[in-house]
Amino acid sequence: MGKAITGRDDNAVYSRDAVYSRAELTLAARDSGPLVPTMRLHRIAGGAILVLCLILLAAAHAQIDEIQVYTGEINKPDEFSITLHDNYTAFGPTRPAFIGGIVPNHSLNGVPEYALGITPWLELGAYLPLYTITGKGRTLIDGTKLRALFVSPNAAERTFWYGVNFELSYNARHWEEAHYAAEIRPILGWRFGPVDLLLNPIMDLPFHGGPGALTFAPADRVAYNLSKTWALAVEHYADYGRFANFEPISRQYHALYGVIDYNSDPFSLEFGIGHGFTAVSESLILKLILTRSF
Repeated sequence: MGKAITGRDDNAVYSRDAVYSRAELTLAARDSGPLVPTMRLHRIAGGAILVLCLILLAAAHAQIDEIQVYTGEINKPDEFSITLHDNYTAFGPTRPAFIGGIVPNHSLNGVPEYALGITPWLELGAYLPLYTITGKGRTLIDGTKLRALFVSPNAAERTFWYGVNFELSYNARHWEEAHYAAEIRPILGWRFGPVDLLLNPIMDLPFHGGPGALTFAPADRVAYNLSKTWALAVEHYADYGRFANFEPISRQYHALYGVIDYNSDPFSLEFGIGHGFTAVSESLILKLILTRSF
């Protein structure tokens, strides 16, 4: 619970830690033509080499299919649930983060999530299929994910609780640069009367580049519980890049969301409006999470 250069703009994904400058992305395209002088060929070749190097150095990162801070609450043993995650980028980057990636602007990303409670401390889940509807109306299948969530039991009744989620993903090339990736999401929670504080210090590892490709993409949440069913929250999502070399602030991902929650058996709903504060973040993004338990 999260952290999009040549080719068609609607056939590409947004990778929060791998967005290049407009100059880098358009260098080759602006000089194309049937007859190109030698000087321009050199510039095109130089630009292509630069882009290739950036791609090889950049760490692929989990995409924005699930904008959610994990609270540590899970299904009861044998309880099954279906959750629909949908996120719409109303105003976002108009360039993909890598060659063949999806353009974030005006795209809808989502996934159905299926979860089953195994024990009071273990829940298994699957996301299938991840999908995108691009700003130009194309529907793309992005991949699938499996997860195992371990928590301290009965988080809703505790003043301090903890857990960890392990996730394995298979990604289409237009969604991530790495076909396979893993996520480790620790969960830390504190309750102060009606106020909940949640921290998810997420670590993402694409299965290329070795341990040096490990990235840090934390998420955190402060919620005020108006009642047992309604809550208001502020959530922050970030991506600092690789642990070995954090990105400068202008290339980091930072977004803040205002969220309203409704939780009641068997339905729950979470709606949020987000705004990014850096060039690689969305200016306006909406998220909706609907859950039905059985």
